[in-house]
Amino acid sequence: MLVLDQLGKTYANGVRALDAVSLALPLGEIVAVVGGSGCGKSTLLRLVSGLDRPTDGTVRLDGEAIAAPHEKIGLVFQEPRLLPWLTVADNVGFGLAALPSGERRDRVAAQIARVGLADKAGVWPRELSGGQAQRVALARALVGRPEVLLLDEPFSALDAFTRADLQDHLLDLWHDAEPTLVVVTHDVDEAIALADRIVVMRPRPGRVAAEIAVELPRPRDRDSAAWDAAKRRVLAALDDAREGRGGARPAEAGAALWW
Repeated sequence: MLVLDQLGKTYANGVRALDAVSLALPLGEIVAVVGGSGCGKSTLLRLVSGLDRPTDGTVRLDGEAIAAPHEKIGLVFQEPRLLPWLTVADNVGFGLAALPSGERRDRVAAQIARVGLADKAGVWPRELSGGQAQRVALARALVGRPEVLLLDEPFSALDAFTRADLQDHLLDLWHDAEPTLVVVTHDVDEAIALADRIVVMRPRPGRVAAEIAVELPRPRDRDSAAWDAAKRRVLAALDDAREGRGGARPAEAGAALWW
């Protein structure tokens, strides 16, 4: 269980980026975090990942306080951030130095094959397309078998077709071990495609404005009436968050793509 308890962050310049965020995420849940600029989405991921420390509150994974990067928590950024002087295989295995060489080699090969790039193991990052590079980033994050995987707008730099393909591929990879996924995204359709629950953030400082369950069976039909209804509900919550309103209102009110 990943638990965020009254999490807050004030930066050295006095900006209050996050305030009193409390969430409980059981193992295997997929949560999408959406909201406008200044609502603390990326700050939230940095605190959960241990890359930054909260000013207030705690992050706990299975009861253990997280105050630094942790082997049970993986992170995928918007850019693949592959090391250009290492091959695909060496990038994927970069964090496995403590393992025996044979186990490391087998685990890396299996994970690269799992993301469909077995024929690219020996190539350099510069030889990959954007979608392939992000698949390598996913492989690198998953090869350590994390309990929690954090994704910060992982597909936003890709074209619509590649983005949809990688969303489906991420769900396929998730089924292997079903880690907890926390996905920050500006794309409401992406949130609905992936998430069991959507957390809508309110800005300045970032706070939880609403939590919306997405009770659609997988695989999800993007052209269905149920999808449209879920999207209207999320858009309404985003409008409420922008205007500082609390509580739910009719889904038809969600009309503005403001983020």
